[in-house]
Amino acid sequence: MAQLDREKYLTISALSKYISAKFDRDPYLQQIFVVGEISNYRNRPNAHQYFNLKDDAVQISAVMFKGAFSKIKFKLEEGMKVYARGRIQTYPARGTYQIIIDSIEPDGLGAFYLAFAQLKEKLEKAGWFDQPKKPIPIIPKKIAVITSPSGAVIRDIITTVKRRFPIAQIVVYPTRVQGEEAAGEIVEAFRQIEAHKDEYDTVIVARGGGSIEDLWPFNEEKVAAAILNCSLPVISSIGHETDTTIADLVADRRAPTPTAAAEMAVPVLTEVLTFINGLQERLVFATTQRLSGQRKQLERFSQSYVLTQPDRLYQPFIQDLDRLNDRLQQGQVQYFQQNNYQINYLSQQLQALTPMPRIQYLNQSVDNQTKQLNQSIQQMVVKLKQDRQLLDQLLEAHSPMSTLARGYTITEREDKIIKSARDLSKGDLLKVRFGDGHSMVTVDEITVDDKEMENE
Repeated sequence: MAQLDREKYLTISALSKYISAKFDRDPYLQQIFVVGEISNYRNRPNAHQYFNLKDDAVQISAVMFKGAFSKIKFKLEEGMKVYARGRIQTYPARGTYQIIIDSIEPDGLGAFYLAFAQLKEKLEKAGWFDQPKKPIPIIPKKIAVITSPSGAVIRDIITTVKRRFPIAQIVVYPTRVQGEEAAGEIVEAFRQIEAHKDEYDTVIVARGGGSIEDLWPFNEEKVAAAILNCSLPVISSIGHETDTTIADLVADRRAPTPTAAAEMAVPVLTEVLTFINGLQERLVFATTQRLSGQRKQLERFSQSYVLTQPDRLYQPFIQDLDRLNDRLQQGQVQYFQQNNYQINYLSQQLQALTPMPRIQYLNQSVDNQTKQLNQSIQQMVVKLKQDRQLLDQLLEAHSPMSTLARGYTITEREDKIIKSARDLSKGDLLKVRFGDGHSMVTVDEITVDDKEMENE
């Protein structure tokens, strides 16, 4: 068996790096254009995107890094047919190749038109276009205009406002109206206006015509949200009359041109003055007519009998008052008579039912019983005193102290009374108690009575 030449063998890592270098040096793979259908796409917000591009026979892994993905205007969707530009690169860790996409366009509609349609559908479902529209003030004092500080748009707005309603003040919030930074500046302008909302009556946001790419800042969701959340009425004039942006759809009024927006924002001063003069004339005429009518009515009232003969007004009431007084007096007499009769009747019944005789009888009975009770108590007290004296005599006769006083003694041992000589032993220490004291004795001899022996 031949010996292996180990130097001819490559490691897997070395082979993968070699193939990767071949891909990187191939000029035909550094910029390629492919068309395919998006597959296995899952949107990862603010991150790199990984999916596949496929046709009827083959699919290839695709990567779109975060920087490139943030620049596309439309929303990628599963199954969407797209045109992609990028480069082929290997993924050495797995030994596979993939396409790194730098830009991507949808098939059919352009990217901007597709993004516009997608955002319009999203906001329409969210109800942004159905919000109540705020009315435009008839006589504005101060108008905020968000647009480019240079160009025909701002000149047309200022010229139209000064021509129609020169007393209105215009404050321009200069912003870019195209490019990637325009949307942020427009949103910031709305924020500044909202911070001073008490100073303004109306907001105009405007720019001239252009391609959909030029108008794109007004199709971004954050600009639409700023318009929708503005507490002041917003007039939108973006592009030409045939152009429609998301800003136009959420604004309170849409104007086909900047000049038309200014005309919507302010009235014609001469027409307002004419209208006011007409109102003034109508007011003077109506006031004159009202005063004339009131004067005639005052004359009629001054000639009426109510003012010339006021006593005629209350004479019928005086008669009614006299009649009512008569009825009142009659009623009072009848009322008191009936009450007096009722009181007399009740007094007689009360007199017949008075409890005084019964009370006197019971008081006499109580006195008699009290006397009897006192006599019984006195007799019982005498009896109890006699019984006590007898008991005291019996107690004195049977008292141990009386017995001791007659010469008897009580013998104890360890606080126990000795009742028999049999309970003693020689040497016992005894306590002999007399009527006037006691003594301690010791037992030397014990003699038991013969009679007691016989009884036992």
